[in-house]
Amino acid sequence: MVTIRLSISSEAAYMNIPRTMQAAVLVEQHTPLEIHDIELPSELGIGQVLVKVHYSGICGSQLGEIEGVKGPDKFLPHLLGHEGAGTVLAVGAGVDTVTPDDVVVLHWRPSPGIQSKPPIYKCAGRHINAGWITTFNEHAIVSENRLTAISSGTDMKIAALFGCAVTTGFGVIVNDAHLTIGESVVVYGAGGVGLNVVQAAALVSAYPIIAVDLHDKRLDLAREMGATHVINGRGRDAFADIRRIVGDVGLDCFIDNTGKSEVIESGYEAVRFDGRVILVGVPRSGNNINVHSLPMHFGKQFKGSHGGSADPAADIPRYMNLMRNSRLRLDSLVTDVVPLEQINDAIGGMRDGSINGRCLIGFD
Repeated sequence: MVTIRLSISSEAAYMNIPRTMQAAVLVEQHTPLEIHDIELPSELGIGQVLVKVHYSGICGSQLGEIEGVKGPDKFLPHLLGHEGAGTVLAVGAGVDTVTPDDVVVLHWRPSPGIQSKPPIYKCAGRHINAGWITTFNEHAIVSENRLTAISSGTDMKIAALFGCAVTTGFGVIVNDAHLTIGESVVVYGAGGVGLNVVQAAALVSAYPIIAVDLHDKRLDLAREMGATHVINGRGRDAFADIRRIVGDVGLDCFIDNTGKSEVIESGYEAVRFDGRVILVGVPRSGNNINVHSLPMHFGKQFKGSHGGSADPAADIPRYMNLMRNSRLRLDSLVTDVVPLEQINDAIGGMRDGSINGRCLIGFD
């Protein structure tokens, strides 16, 4: 790894922070996360930024990593988390988009700045892997291009949502689905991202906006975000309800957040001949999707979303401006804040539906 000494001022700031931090570590798939003391490197590399993490969101992607949705994990043990808010403590050589004391959103989609090498952390002398961003840790060495500076007066709990939940949810509607006024949409799965998909659909005046989930409290939040119809799919044929709501004209857009193959296949059948199916959730490795491809030759679209194709540097300021002017409802999306030592309880709550909106880890 190419490294360079910090400037005198940055090195002084770096010397004042702990050399270790607590972090949640994925040691083995299908097992609870372990809390460990992690050693930070003694200097920052080119393009690296040291951040004090204040809040981290827990996203469905991390549940997928733990459960091995994409298959065996060759990077174990490693740190987790891709959505948060924090304060810059020090910067490495070449960094010019953020400076010490900046308040920042930590996000997994790239933005302007250097893409650094990942940091090298250790635990009891053992190498702990990390990517360009991790947030289930008290401090984080983050690649410059995974940070966006924001106003220092922003509520840190709300700011964390802009790392993924908001930008992905809105990007799915604007960049992937290209939803327009009066088009019908089903949002299947009303978790942290799904609720923002619903909210974005309401902002573009889609109709009807149908939210489907297995938990009534999540559906209550979906109504608050702008869903015109809600369906609890537990023990019933949700697609029969969808067909009744949209009528003979058919469904314009189906957005899946569940990653369940049977849901995706039914959604594909539910959309009209020139409709769109957008996949946000990822099916478990080996659970293939079976669809008849002929309609795609005549206009039906079927595609996966990569974080809503969000551009954090452009999108975060725009969406925060909407929030400041009361056009976004975000306070009610944060339903739980837990300390790091309760992270496995929080993950369990997300799985069983007892956590309704976005759950944050609070480090302050």
